[in-house]
Amino acid sequence: MGRTVNEAKITTPNARSKIPLGKTVHWRAIDRGAHIGYRKGKDGGSWIARFRHPDRTYVTKALGKADDELEADGEHVLTYSQAQKAAQRWCEEMARPPEKEREALPPYTVGDALDDYLKWFGENRKSVNSTRTAINSMIRPALGDIAVTDLTPAKLREWHQDVASQPPRMRTRRGKEQQYRAFSETDPEAKRRRRATANRLRTIVRAALNHAWHEGKINSDDAWRRTKPFRDVEAARVRYLSAEECRRLANACQGNFRHLVQGALHTGARYGELIHLQTRDFDADAGTLFVAMSKSGKSRHVVLTSEARAFFERVTAGQPSEALIFRRDDGEAWSTAHQVRPIREACKAAKINPPAGFHILRHTHASVLAMKGTPMAVIAAQLGHSDSRMAERHYAHLSPSYVADTIRANLPAFGFDGSDENIVALKEHAR
Repeated sequence: MGRTVNEAKITTPNARSKIPLGKTVHWRAIDRGAHIGYRKGKDGGSWIARFRHPDRTYVTKALGKADDELEADGEHVLTYSQAQKAAQRWCEEMARPPEKEREALPPYTVGDALDDYLKWFGENRKSVNSTRTAINSMIRPALGDIAVTDLTPAKLREWHQDVASQPPRMRTRRGKEQQYRAFSETDPEAKRRRRATANRLRTIVRAALNHAWHEGKINSDDAWRRTKPFRDVEAARVRYLSAEECRRLANACQGNFRHLVQGALHTGARYGELIHLQTRDFDADAGTLFVAMSKSGKSRHVVLTSEARAFFERVTAGQPSEALIFRRDDGEAWSTAHQVRPIREACKAAKINPPAGFHILRHTHASVLAMKGTPMAVIAAQLGHSDSRMAERHYAHLSPSYVADTIRANLPAFGFDGSDENIVALKEHAR
């Protein structure tokens, strides 16, 4: 359990001397459903532990006398710290099922926590498929069989470091041996990327374990609270296309894929959002596009420029309200990974090197807004982020710097023109 609570009112004899006599128990939480209490009677203070069962009923246990007047002996007379540890041990025992039930029930594992989290995630979030893939490929094989009671900070740190040391995985056909990209541990950028990936996977593990802890299936969150992510690895190195590259790319796209690429540049929407848009989602009068379900599970209205509005008027003309705005040339709906090959071929034809992934179009939309001085909060709203932190991380460095402009405008010149220095730059003579 291990969460220490340091409350000034009962931690020292001096603090407890100010508590009046009475039957009132002064409770302090030490973990989920676990409390330590202090009661001051005529014969001195005493310590009490309290535990809450899943059915929300309570049981208590007397721990011993408080060291208000007598010297603590660690058995009958306890300091606050000793009483707190005793309460933690007792509450841990109370949290365990009876021995017969423990023998019958299998241990709750990290894999069980991941399954429960995926079930919740699928009901409350959008990107469950990518999260499931990450769990099944990178997390479950290493941690899935470990009982959460056996999970330690050392085991989590070892797994975290192992992930950062592995070469990046390549898309591999089902049933084939997993393929990996070349990876140099001496390349600082490659090392940063692997550590960033390890951090993202660590976030999934923590989210799953926290979900299980909040559901009462885990007694303590101590193991993963003691681990730390790699620092300074989420570098704001976002690639974007120039206006000329955007035109070349769109012109190189074949058939209806060109409309999909243009829609991405006009809206900054994700591929998964674009392929589910229906004609009724376009509001020509308001000049907006309604995204019913985003990655975060929330809806939003994307603001369109006059050019973007004209584009959506063209591609939705004569279409029924429930028709998909973007379809393949054969009339079928776009689906997962259908964009990978067309965008690669278009980049090759447009001489864009290295080839850009489809998500670069979203970054391009946001980067152009940032370079025009658009506030980060506005960019975040346009992209569907819950707050501006993600936009600030990736696009703030592109925005005209208020700090730099203010300093250059207000810091006076000191008059150091170098006229008092006998220094002349030498010109290189042609040989």
